[in-house]
Amino acid sequence: MTEFLIRKFVKNKGMTDDPAVRGEYGKLFSVTGILCNVLLFLIKMGAGWLTASVSIMADAVNNLSDATSSIISLFGFKLASRPADEEHPYGHGRYEYLSGLMVSVLILAIGLELLRTGISKTIHPEPVTFGVVPCAILVISIAIKLWMMVFGMKIGNRINSGAITATASDSRNDVISTTAVLAAAVISHFTSLQLDGIIGIGVALFILYSGFCLVKDTLAPLLGKAPDPEMAEKIRQRILSYPGVLGTHDLMIHDYGPGRQFASVHVEMAAEDDVTESHDVIDNIERDFIADGLNLIVHFDPIITKDDAIYDIRHWLAEEVLKIDRRLTVHDLRIVNGPTHTNLIFDCVVPVGFALTDSEVKKRVSALVKEKYPTYYCVITIDKSYTPIPHTD
Repeated sequence: MTEFLIRKFVKNKGMTDDPAVRGEYGKLFSVTGILCNVLLFLIKMGAGWLTASVSIMADAVNNLSDATSSIISLFGFKLASRPADEEHPYGHGRYEYLSGLMVSVLILAIGLELLRTGISKTIHPEPVTFGVVPCAILVISIAIKLWMMVFGMKIGNRINSGAITATASDSRNDVISTTAVLAAAVISHFTSLQLDGIIGIGVALFILYSGFCLVKDTLAPLLGKAPDPEMAEKIRQRILSYPGVLGTHDLMIHDYGPGRQFASVHVEMAAEDDVTESHDVIDNIERDFIADGLNLIVHFDPIITKDDAIYDIRHWLAEEVLKIDRRLTVHDLRIVNGPTHTNLIFDCVVPVGFALTDSEVKKRVSALVKEKYPTYYCVITIDKSYTPIPHTD
């Protein structure tokens, strides 16, 4: 069913990095969600009215909020697919994240209202009318939500959309909450226990929990979430595969919405090589990455490779800083000789949130150098790593 709908309504379905194609996927998912959730709202509200069950009606309102969420997502994908303009040169992709945040806030608001209703129903319980038809309706709604969950997960994973996969997870939550509502109706009918209000509170708390989780997930990329470690490592390894590249550092990746990543990196190449040839390699790196959808800017860092003194101390220092922490690295090392002392100038990269302060790192690294090279004076610049640094023991 999912593949049929994709073939029917999405052109160029394989070009998932194209904002227009993502918009078509988003439109398909959102419209399907609107239709299914409105249908579920109507049949559940009818079942709740027939049985006088606040938990069933609460579950119906939850489906109405899901329909509203789908409408917001639809507009979000529509706005996100707009091309870049003069005021927004990086595009409008973050509208997708904003729509997800709005959906999350709406879920929290609905959860609070359902919690209020459930508490009221618990304090002032009313008999619940049990019927085969309302229960059958709930079973059907569970089946529909299960399909919506699978449908959303497939589309979300295909286009790598956190907003869609989050909504699919919400469908899973609906399956759990509706099953709880059905169980309450059955128990209340066959026993003297009036669990309708209590189950309503449970459903509301579950919705609130889901809402908080969704707020956290959708807010993270807007605040500047750390890039995927696997993506960062793939970029590094790919750059290292080019001829003449000796190393990389200062990789930064900026996310302006799905399919709109911009990055910059420093690439180390031998200073003794022909500059025009090195520049040609850098141009090739940038063009190849741009062709694959990543706007990459490369800074050329010349590394002296034929000076034995610099070579030896660079490799020695790289090993020594690992004694402080396995995530520390050094680069851009150079030596400036003087009559009384020698300046050893280099950058030291530390992870964001590192336990030691910048001054403590400088002090400890300088002590290591001083022990081996008494006449060397360290001039250290602390760099922060904005991409994950592997931590090995």
